[in-house]
Amino acid sequence: MDDRYHKLKQIRDEVLALKTSPLYQYRLKQGYYPVIGQGNHRAKLILIGEAPGAEEAKTGRPFIGQSGKILDKLLDFVHILRSDIYITNIVKDRPPGNRAPTSQEINIYSPFISRQIEIIKPDIVATLGRISMDWFWAKYGQGPLGGISQIHGQKYDLNINLNPTILVPLYHPAVALYDQSKFAAMQVDFKKLADLFLPKQITNNS
Repeated sequence: MDDRYHKLKQIRDEVLALKTSPLYQYRLKQGYYPVIGQGNHRAKLILIGEAPGAEEAKTGRPFIGQSGKILDKLLDFVHILRSDIYITNIVKDRPPGNRAPTSQEINIYSPFISRQIEIIKPDIVATLGRISMDWFWAKYGQGPLGGISQIHGQKYDLNINLNPTILVPLYHPAVALYDQSKFAAMQVDFKKLADLFLPKQITNNS
């Protein structure tokens, strides 16, 4: 069995038992699952959202609700398969009322996403939305990045654990649910992401 599988399973087990999280009791009361992540454990591309919604928490799978349908359309548009990438969130449990995660919750769960990045060793990280972008840049960047509306779709070269890594900030798919005019811009951004990812993927599988 792949060593990465065991390391990622360890993260799952730790999150399941994370009684120090303020979201732990809410998860139990609602009968929810933590959403650890899903996809290729050797993925060259990781997509990172902020926190799971209700549909995700009911199944333990990331991005399967309304936002997930938008994400699937964008991935299909650029011919990227979910099975070739890894999708996760910073916060692994659903916050109540579909609210944004608090800074305390982000701090509690962020060590897990850091470990996932270290285990998978992606070439590219695409953050979905402002919260994941701000966290990622604060953790691995070198200064203020700017607002998501100014820098979405741009490419930033970083070094994570001695591994050259490209950051591509993207709008969260939910944006298109509230403002359909943003979908065309999101398609352009995903095309840029695919141009970075697919040559690597073809080389990796050849």
